[in-house]
Amino acid sequence: MSTKTKRRFSGPVTVFHDRRLPERATPAGYAALIDAYELAVPLPRMLSATGERHRVTNEAGWRILTPRHAPPPGLDAHLTFALKYEGLDLAVLKRLFSIVGSSEVEALVRARPTGRYARRIWFLYEWLTGRRLDLPDAGAGTYVPVVDPDQQWATAGDNVRRHRVRNNLPGTPAFCPLVFRTGTLDEFVAMDLSKRARAAVADVPRDLLARTAAFLLLKDSKSSYAIEGETVPHDRIQRWGRAIGEAGRRPLDLDELLRLQRIVIGDARFVQLGLRRDGGFVGQHDRDSGMPLPDHIGARPDDLPFLIDGMIAFDQRPAQELDAVIAAAVLAFGFVYAHPFADGNGRLHRYLIHRVLAKRGFNPPGVVFPVSAAILERIDDYRHVLEDYARRLLPAIDWESTTVGNVNVLNDTGDFYRFFDATPHAEFLYACVRKTIEEDLPNEAAFLRRYDRFRADVEAIVDMPDRTIDLLFRFLHRNHGRLSKRARMGEFAELTEAEVPQIERIYEDVFRAAR
Repeated sequence: MSTKTKRRFSGPVTVFHDRRLPERATPAGYAALIDAYELAVPLPRMLSATGERHRVTNEAGWRILTPRHAPPPGLDAHLTFALKYEGLDLAVLKRLFSIVGSSEVEALVRARPTGRYARRIWFLYEWLTGRRLDLPDAGAGTYVPVVDPDQQWATAGDNVRRHRVRNNLPGTPAFCPLVFRTGTLDEFVAMDLSKRARAAVADVPRDLLARTAAFLLLKDSKSSYAIEGETVPHDRIQRWGRAIGEAGRRPLDLDELLRLQRIVIGDARFVQLGLRRDGGFVGQHDRDSGMPLPDHIGARPDDLPFLIDGMIAFDQRPAQELDAVIAAAVLAFGFVYAHPFADGNGRLHRYLIHRVLAKRGFNPPGVVFPVSAAILERIDDYRHVLEDYARRLLPAIDWESTTVGNVNVLNDTGDFYRFFDATPHAEFLYACVRKTIEEDLPNEAAFLRRYDRFRADVEAIVDMPDRTIDLLFRFLHRNHGRLSKRARMGEFAELTEAEVPQIERIYEDVFRAAR
């Protein structure tokens, strides 16, 4: 397409790409660029427009700014508006740069060679496209960050002399989701949950902590399969639990992901292991025609090696600089959106959460937070977070059904998995981690303390093997502290009439406070 084509920027509207505005306003920034250049991209979570009122409002996915914020029509003005007020949307920028070509960006930079926004746009063009503009290196201007750290989470970065910018992007062109700074995330980070977790176990005896950790690990493994709606043999749950317990100890590469997939799948006779060679989607099939009804479509098979390489590179450096929970959300949700395997993606996605937290030393030594259990308890919120981006992604994917009921993606979609807004995912994961630290970890340790007291008090009355005491506890627990007639006549028929009420009182005394 000719770079000289004059673009028409929209005036005031009430509906933009099927998204209704809270008031009549003029699209600005990314919204204006998407419309003017007809960019087939997932719409950003938050779009901007300028209205007639002299106050800024945020409503229904729109930020309506005042008339004084309105940029004049044109590429330069709307790009500058986007960087200034909306942060970076790398997927939109990549598609925009592929259409406008080099000459318009060169003209933009030559008009203001020392401008902070012009130099950021210049760098982003070359970083995203891999093409060098016909411009001499910048000779003046203070170094400016590519990512505004007041808007989005970034790394410390390295200075780039050519553009006189500091490249603080938290990733590479192969994989670089971004997370906005929000009041919610700022509050979570300020809590220093890692320190709270260590304090929660500081006075727990070592043997008790080991038993707590073992239970939480098993709980997480069971929950991860339950999220997928699978009931599997106990040995597979234990094997996966051991893999989670070792998270962060091995380097992350494709071979490691393949090893983990084999553990997750177990019996692979009917599952293709390794990176997908065909399309992949999450959803249903039409009952009559067998046609796919996708809720989410994964990356094209040809894009998967580059995406996996990008995730590995993210794990090696940016994930070590970002906040640990935010880094875990970026890597894990990026993986599940790409959907690189025919099966096992969900459990590996949650494994990657454990990997980042363990590698960063976020958990107390030897303790795995049961994040999957927290997710299972908030399964509707989890699905909402996953589906929010999937719903915006699906309209940007051109696909056809295959003869075997799969999907075949027809357009270039790789950028939509490399670059997405992971803010809701980070907020959700932080809430789950907080729950495991403030509830699951201390509650399990407290339960084991009470159970040990219960066992000791019972043994003061009658000698029993550990497995028999455990069975006794389960009978009492299921029957609200009373030993059922069936139990008294069956497994515990040897207890005397005096011993039964004594044991019931012990249970009541020990576990009363827990109810």
